[in-house]
Amino acid sequence: MLQRLTDVSGVPGYESEVAEVIRKELAGLATFSYDKLGSIICEKKGSSASPKIMLPGHMDEVGFMVTRITEEGFIKFTMLGGWLTQYMPAHRVIIKTNKGDVSGIIGAKPIHLMSEEERKKVLDKKDLFIDIGVKDNKDAAKIGVRPGDPIIPVAPFTQMANPDYLMAKAWDDRIGCALFIDVIKALKGKKHPNTLYGVGTVQEEVGTRGAHTAVRKINPDVALVCEVGIAQDTPGGEKDVGVLGKGPQITIYDRGMIPNLGLRDLIIDTAEQKRIPYQIQSLEGGSTDGGPIHINAQGVPCIYLGVPARYIHCHSGIIHKADYDNTVRLITEVVLKLDAKTVGRFTK
Repeated sequence: MLQRLTDVSGVPGYESEVAEVIRKELAGLATFSYDKLGSIICEKKGSSASPKIMLPGHMDEVGFMVTRITEEGFIKFTMLGGWLTQYMPAHRVIIKTNKGDVSGIIGAKPIHLMSEEERKKVLDKKDLFIDIGVKDNKDAAKIGVRPGDPIIPVAPFTQMANPDYLMAKAWDDRIGCALFIDVIKALKGKKHPNTLYGVGTVQEEVGTRGAHTAVRKINPDVALVCEVGIAQDTPGGEKDVGVLGKGPQITIYDRGMIPNLGLRDLIIDTAEQKRIPYQIQSLEGGSTDGGPIHINAQGVPCIYLGVPARYIHCHSGIIHKADYDNTVRLITEVVLKLDAKTVGRFTK
C-alpha cells in the first residue's frame, strides 16, 4: 500500500490519482464523499454518530508546474510547495500532459562554465529549467506539453539495505493517507464509540486549502492530524530528537497550532499504557492541516502526530517501518477511547 500511494502522482491541485488509490484500499470499509476542492472523505460508522473524529492526511506532494516553454523548447516552471533550489538540479521529473507522461531533467548552468563567485551562490529559481529532449517549442507542443501541466519528481519506492528503512517520494504526506487507511482497516469488526472520518485533503502544501473546506463539511469534534514528523538523526541534527525507529512524534507545538492539552495527555497516557514508543516534537518552522482545522466553528480539539521522516520536501525521503506501525497502533488505541464523555472533557 505504501508503494502504491507514493508511486502515484499528486502535486497540489492534481491529487485525483491519490484519491483513487484511497478509494480502492477502503472499498467496502468506508463510504465516500468529497468536498468541492477534491478532498476525499472516508466515513466509517461506529456505535455512535458522535463524537465525529477526523483523521486528515493531505494527498498532495511538493512538485512543480509548467509556466512557459522557451523558443528552444526548455520548460520554465514554478514550485508547488516549499523547495530549496540547491536540492533541485540534475533530478529527473515527469510532466503529466494530456497526451501522456513526458520525461525530463532539471537543468542549470554547468559548473565548468560558472565563475568562482557563481559557484559560491545558491541558485536562483529563474536560472533553472527542465530539459525534455526536444529541439524547440513546436516539438514540445506536439508531445502535449503546455502551461499548467503538473511536474512530478521521479523517485520510486525502495526498500533499503535494512528493509525496515523505506525510501520514496511524497512521504509528506502519503504517510498520513496510509495512516488513516490502516486505522480504518484495524477497526474492522471492532466497536468504536464514535464515527471516524479519514480525510485525504488537497493543496496542503500551498496553504492548507483542502483542510479549510473539508473541516467545514464534516464539523468534527476531534481531529488527529496524520503527518510526517521531522527526523533529526542525521549529521548536524540533534541526535535525540526525531530518531528513526524510536516511535511516532507527538507534537506539542508548531507554527500553526498549539494542541489541545487534554487530547495531548490522553495520547501520551495511551502510548505509555500500551507500551508504544513515542517521541516529543516541537516544530517552529512549519505547520499542518491542523492550523485551519483547530479553529473551525467554535474550535476543534486537535493534535498533530508524525512519523519521523528524513529529507522531506526533497525528491526522496526515508522512514522506518516500525515508526509507521506504531503510529497506526497509537491512533487506533486513541480512537477506541474517544467516546462522548472523554471528548467532552477536552473543552472544560
